Amino acid sequence: MTVLDYVWPFTSPDEPVRVGALVASVVTLTLLARALRSEPAVRWLLRAAPFAAALLSFGYVHFYLRGGPRIIDATAYFLEARTLASGAFAFPLSGPDTASLGRFLVRTSLAGQPAASVIFPPGYPAVLALGFVVGAPLLVGPALAFGLTLVTGALARLLHRSVTAASRAELSRGLASSVSEDQLALVASLFSVVCAALRYHTADTMSHGWAALCFGTALVLGARALDGASTGGPTLLAAAVAGLASGWLFATRPPSSLALAVTLLVAAAGWLPGKLTARALGAFALGALPPVALYLGYQDAATGSLTGNAQLSYYAASDGPAECFRYGFGTGIGCLGEHGSFVAANLPGGYDALAALKTTLRRAVQHLSDVHGFAPLFPLVVAGALVPVRAARMLGLAVLALVLAYAPFYFDGNFPGGGARMFADVLPLEHALAALGAARVAASHSARRVSLDAPRTGGLAVALSLFGFAVSTGAEHAQLRDRDGGRPMFEPRLAPRETLLFVGTDHGFNLAAAYAPGAVARHHGDALDRLAWEARGRPPALLYQYESGATLAPLAFDPSPTDLLPLVIEGESLWPPLRQDGAWAWPSYDVPECSSSRRALLLRASGSASGGAVTLRLPAEPLRGRQLTPRLTASVETGPRAYFVELIADGFETRAWHGELSPGRGCEALAPATIPSSAEALELRFGGVGGVALDALAFSETR
Repeated sequence: MTVLDYVWPFTSPDEPVRVGALVASVVTLTLLARALRSEPAVRWLLRAAPFAAALLSFGYVHFYLRGGPRIIDATAYFLEARTLASGAFAFPLSGPDTASLGRFLVRTSLAGQPAASVIFPPGYPAVLALGFVVGAPLLVGPALAFGLTLVTGALARLLHRSVTAASRAELSRGLASSVSEDQLALVASLFSVVCAALRYHTADTMSHGWAALCFGTALVLGARALDGASTGGPTLLAAAVAGLASGWLFATRPPSSLALAVTLLVAAAGWLPGKLTARALGAFALGALPPVALYLGYQDAATGSLTGNAQLSYYAASDGPAECFRYGFGTGIGCLGEHGSFVAANLPGGYDALAALKTTLRRAVQHLSDVHGFAPLFPLVVAGALVPVRAARMLGLAVLALVLAYAPFYFDGNFPGGGARMFADVLPLEHALAALGAARVAASHSARRVSLDAPRTGGLAVALSLFGFAVSTGAEHAQLRDRDGGRPMFEPRLAPRETLLFVGTDHGFNLAAAYAPGAVARHHGDALDRLAWEARGRPPALLYQYESGATLAPLAFDPSPTDLLPLVIEGESLWPPLRQDGAWAWPSYDVPECSSSRRALLLRASGSASGGAVTLRLPAEPLRGRQLTPRLTASVETGPRAYFVELIADGFETRAWHGELSPGRGCEALAPATIPSSAEALELRFGGVGGVALDALAFSETR
């Protein structure tokens, strides 16, 4: 395999969209250069480009996403937006906590009652919530595509004005006169339209499309405010809207806002030292205040502290080792539950400088194809960034700052269709720079008497972008389309009405809970299902069967009173824990065959030689007065392991078990203990040095 095969693998078009892109590349190569030479055609295409981008993103929703959010992050954003649309930062939990809790959900409270919040920052979900308000959340992405095309054109205009105002000798050779402002804006806009990575990020409910719009808007209006300060023109409105976009970027993707802040500070310091007025700075700060307040309010609701962080709280209680999910470098970084295989393959010695460099390089290699769909076109971005004018330097600095801003985050985040998503926030900047780079290449060749003018160069680059999607990167989008059964894990047409729907996947639960709030529970296949059914008043129950073609099947429960039935709750059904201290737990198949369901909640050490414990919440009301019999097992890969189990009712220990378990002993049932009949809150603390697993909890009538 050559380097080019790795960076830009070739695949033959094998579906209508890719064949259409191939045909479009030929048409573009034939006609676009001619259209770019006609001022009326350029103006018409500039008006049409945003609509084309929106239409293509709308088509992406239906052809590639098959009608709904696909990856787990997108479904979580979807649920968060639905929650915000209801006027709350959290949604209530009915019955057992783990009937609703799962990945990317953190425990909190709502009006004094148990609730859950999605862990992601609220900036993008607040925008997506507007789609829920009008009943069309999946139209928000195409609307963002429309705005991104406009902002990309505005960035290109900013570059052209900066070039025109410059007086450097290199520029006087023809760059400023080789392409008009409208031509440059059109080429950049068309790069945005045909960018398949942007079509994904303005179709699936991910935050990067909105973040890119905020980033580009802040730079365009920030530059306008700086120019106004220089010429004495109006700056307050531009500064205020730039502040709003900057604050909203912070409320959406804080590391990206760090890159933006560095860029704006350097631009202000080197552009107009001492000329920004206090009023302009005040307008910027005032504009940033509402989204920053939204971010802080959300964190306070999710964690109980304005300075809290929902993502850190979630991983502290749900994954390990301790502080595995953090921004920075060192040992212990990398969550082994969520990203175990990635950490094992890429972070064997922790997240040091070498690991950070490799992670950044993996993102960068993927990003080469994301910008145009044709990796060999990426040098146009570099050529544009090297034009020695202040606007080009500003955009180039922003791209570099974003790369560095994500270097301290260990997980590369690349996936088919979404590409190197950590870098997607600067795609509009790169499209504008690439348009300038294409003009610079044309001007350079024109000076050498080569027949390659700016319209021909721009048309060729757009055609190659379409060609790249047709014969290479389109395969990744097809892979996204076909993964996980080739459709969303819940379809809105199956949203329950006057029934309780049980869903077995995190993706499916998030979507179903967004479409039918309060009428969905997780299917565990144990007593938690019955307890959830009881807590909701015994409504008709259905099971969503994703693997059987997205069908609904009746789910029947024994109508006998709960207190007459033996109940068994699987250990893995109690994930995520309420708290973790010196240890962490994750559902695991690494247990002996005697384990029920061949799964258990496996305890893992967080590095302390003395061990630690996790605290699990149990539903108190239906379990009062029953006898509890814990069943333990051990990881098949460990030797003898000491353990302890503590039953805690209303904050007081009522029974404790201690012992040692080894894989050779298989599964062991501990002595039964009676749960106090007056218990209002019930917890189980399970600990040791790691390697022991909670197989199940059996609850029987007191004899």
